[in-house]
Amino acid sequence: MNRSDPMPQMRLTKAQIDRVAKPGGKCDTLFWDEQPRGFGLRVTPTGKATFVVQGRVDGSKKEARITIGPYGVFTVEQARDIAREHLRTMRMGLDPRDLKRQDEAMKVTLGEALSAYIDRPGKLKSSTAAEYRRHVEKVFKGWKDIPVISITRDMVLDRHKELVRHGLGGTRAAPASANAAMVTLRILINFASRQYRRADGSPLVLHNPVDVLKDHWAPLGSRTERYIDRRKIGEVWNKLHEARKTPKNKEALAAIDLTIFALLTGARRDEMATLTWDRVNIDDNDPSNCWWHLDDRKRGDPIWLPLSSQAVALLKSRRPEPKESEDAPEPSPYVFPSWSKSGHITDARAPMEAISGIVGKHLSLHDLRRSFTNYAMRECLIEKFVSIF
Repeated sequence: MNRSDPMPQMRLTKAQIDRVAKPGGKCDTLFWDEQPRGFGLRVTPTGKATFVVQGRVDGSKKEARITIGPYGVFTVEQARDIAREHLRTMRMGLDPRDLKRQDEAMKVTLGEALSAYIDRPGKLKSSTAAEYRRHVEKVFKGWKDIPVISITRDMVLDRHKELVRHGLGGTRAAPASANAAMVTLRILINFASRQYRRADGSPLVLHNPVDVLKDHWAPLGSRTERYIDRRKIGEVWNKLHEARKTPKNKEALAAIDLTIFALLTGARRDEMATLTWDRVNIDDNDPSNCWWHLDDRKRGDPIWLPLSSQAVALLKSRRPEPKESEDAPEPSPYVFPSWSKSGHITDARAPMEAISGIVGKHLSLHDLRRSFTNYAMRECLIEKFVSIF
């Protein structure tokens, strides 16, 4: 709190500051310099001295008091030069604080925008946050630490084209993944534009560079056409089970089993990938009491879904072995574990590539959900995703 009596005015010099910057008093004291007007020194009751500058922004009633920094870190002349620069800025009708915020905003990186977006409490599902993080850390790895404003339309076009043709690993086309990654990028840039502003209050990014893809999104075909033709389902089923016999490793087997589970349940990828054993119930004596539980759904309330005999057999084969000793590591809580940081499978590219080769078109795990819907509802007259409890 500042003193209400007239504030002392004097020529600020090192000797004068050393004289007044001492403990004492009950509140802050401001000492104003004779030249330039508006340059001053704030001394706290503990004796801490800090340079400040105060002035009115021309063309407005807005008055700004700006902290320059502590005496000792800044010399008197250094602080006076900074004060003159701030006062010059105010005479130009600009608030130095707005310019500082703009300067900080212009440095915000894609990784920082991601963190700000996904760290909002209660705003984003954990699975969605993980997907956005994966896009930034893998698809846009080279962009993560550069300012958002430095991402250009040409960069977006080139990266999208590269992903469509060669995918993330550079070995196979990935049009759906390319589109999905660019949607994430568009969301993060729009978020950054709303949260970080220029000095005049305009958005950080005036035109989202991802908008350049409006006429260049990778064609994926009609959604109603992206499923396994029933004449191919037997071949797909046999191919997956043949692959189960000779997987490259446990992670490859988990990806194959995830794909089979998708065909048997019609679940979303993240619902299956994050499934833990504590949400699976297998009753060897009562097949009707075999179910799995979804408590983090994209839409709707938690649900308990029945398991077919094929799904039960698959899950039984995946049950973790009991610990051989107390010193042995704890088994993974995930039904489809992985060595990745997440601890669980995040995709099933190899088995999906094999399926796409059989059906003659690119399919994703979500297209297996669509396939399940077609067969379960149209062919077998099974109700879709009805809770058993």
